[in-house]
Amino acid sequence: MVFGKKGVLLVNLGTPNSPTRGDVYVYLREFLTDPRVIDIPWLPRQLLVKGIIAPFRSGSSAKLYQELWTPDGSPIKIYGERVAAGVQELLGDEYVVELGMRYQNPSVESALKKLLAKQVSEITVLALFPQYASATTGSVHDEVMRLLRKEQTIPSLRFINSYYDHAPMIEIFADNARQFDLDAYDHILFSFHGLPQRQLRKADSCNHCLKSADCCETISLKNQFCYSAQCYGTTQAIASALNLPRERYTTCFQSRLGRDPWAQPYTSEVIEKLAHGGAKRLLVFSAAFVADCLETIVEIGTEYQEEFEKMGGEKVDLVPSLNDDPRWIKVVADMVK
Repeated sequence: MVFGKKGVLLVNLGTPNSPTRGDVYVYLREFLTDPRVIDIPWLPRQLLVKGIIAPFRSGSSAKLYQELWTPDGSPIKIYGERVAAGVQELLGDEYVVELGMRYQNPSVESALKKLLAKQVSEITVLALFPQYASATTGSVHDEVMRLLRKEQTIPSLRFINSYYDHAPMIEIFADNARQFDLDAYDHILFSFHGLPQRQLRKADSCNHCLKSADCCETISLKNQFCYSAQCYGTTQAIASALNLPRERYTTCFQSRLGRDPWAQPYTSEVIEKLAHGGAKRLLVFSAAFVADCLETIVEIGTEYQEEFEKMGGEKVDLVPSLNDDPRWIKVVADMVK
């Protein structure tokens, strides 16, 4: 018998509490000292993040967050709260839905405490990242297990690993693109958040990763949990929904940090190549994110636009993310059920 309600924990990456340099520093420090994000030994990681990255990047990052910030706060948090409220409404009284952020507030710990206080009989954990990566979904699952192992009583747990080609979600991305005249663009980019190649290799137990130029382009038993392969899977699903011929689009990766090689091709280099080839108008999907945020609104919508113009291009348009679309809220509720 199930006596309690069913708990649902929705988790996104996180956001500074405010766009001030101090709050951005605290956010970067927590985010980048996660061993699944910067996967080097503890002491070098602490020295690198607390001594170099967070102090030196917090000022410039704060300026970017100030561009992003709305009167109601950070978009990723606002959309997260609206999605959680909408999912709660759709699921009804049998469920209790809480939102947590992997870094900063509302924390995963505070969300779990609320669920446990309501005596839930089970918890479904849904990380709001369509593609699995150790640094994102893996970190969320790790944190949930770390916190719950302190409890004497642990409810039944269910983790949703990924949903990179989930048809109802794919259709929303495709429908969002249909508001644009696709034929008016010289090329379409599917730009995903980057990941160091060493992390791709660490996740590979089948000696498959980076052994060929097209190792990520087909999902198989060997690479089913590969972040890059799942990104290609998302691209192929959206392109198929839109009937895009293969020569019209490219899968690429943005937000590179440091000098080590990351998942390739890099979005910035693809844009440069297209500009030099005479492209004037680009349409960009950012389907690693279910909510528009710094990496979509500012990095793509502003920074890539400026770079493209300097190279002779004219327009970079961003396909809106899922945000608080009622269709997306229903997709989340259905995945939980």
